[in-house]
Amino acid sequence: MLRCLELALVASLLATPTLSQGFGLGRPALPEEIAAWDLDILPDGTGLPEGASDALAGEEVFAEKCAVCHGDFAEGLGNWPELAGGQGTLDRKDPVKTVGSYWPYLSTVVDYVRRSMPFGDAGTLSDDEVYGVVAYILYSNDLVDETFVLSKDSFAGVEMPNADGFFVDDRAETEYPKWTRDPCMATCKEGVEVTMRARVLDVTPEDVAETSEAATADTAEVENAAATPTALDPALVARGETVFRKCKSCHKVGAGARNGAGPALSAVLGHPMGRVDGFRYSKPMAAAGAEGRIWDEETLSAFLENPRDYMKGTRMGFAGLKKAEERAAVIAYLRSLGE
Repeated sequence: MLRCLELALVASLLATPTLSQGFGLGRPALPEEIAAWDLDILPDGTGLPEGASDALAGEEVFAEKCAVCHGDFAEGLGNWPELAGGQGTLDRKDPVKTVGSYWPYLSTVVDYVRRSMPFGDAGTLSDDEVYGVVAYILYSNDLVDETFVLSKDSFAGVEMPNADGFFVDDRAETEYPKWTRDPCMATCKEGVEVTMRARVLDVTPEDVAETSEAATADTAEVENAAATPTALDPALVARGETVFRKCKSCHKVGAGARNGAGPALSAVLGHPMGRVDGFRYSKPMAAAGAEGRIWDEETLSAFLENPRDYMKGTRMGFAGLKKAEERAAVIAYLRSLGE
């Protein structure tokens, strides 16, 4: 019986067609089926889909489908990656690699969002929604303004900050030959000479009194300028109201505004830090208020530029407003609410 089974198996294998003959299964893929899978987008924009959307429309899609992992401001939540911020950190030991600080090509952002996002529901975004989400991510990195419309036509006009930060791996030509040489074991370098010692290196200005006097004069000039408020520019206030859309999901303003995820900001200017009634602040912010530190235009601008750098330990998750004109506009808008 066993011998009969062995012979039957051999016969079956001999009857199986070779790969060149084919297995007689399936059919050739149709062109439209291939197109449905062929989603690659090249760095020059080849392969981009039809469609268009702006950052403001994309913000709504992002809030609904992306913010649960990446935060309302693309700042990242928990172990989910940050998508905004990190500019100027790539030379640090622990760089913050985001779309704005690290990604060299916009094509990979569009391609990845279109192909793989949202997590667990990949491929459900329409092409218009993909463009909107990517436009919002660019806006969150201060690479475009809120009215920017992303499409296959405007794609090439977006400049990624780290586009020149990548290069072709040439180690086989430039480094590998160095490793094949005989190692230097003696007389490799001429003698080393100590030219200065830190304890005798004097870096203090020669005329401390003159320097201090100049600094005092500068401080007085700044204080006098700050004491004379300038009239509000209606156009700047309107611009600030638009930019404040980045903030309104956490901060409420206007008559009767209540605390939300962040404190109400209607009367923030001229008031102590960390002192809005009913809001639970981080320890550093509460300590700043206890010290009597005040929110004026200078301190608020510095905080808005990079909250986590300005005040270590703040609960503010927003990556910051990197453009000075946007910070000035938001501050003008907040001033208008307090007048």
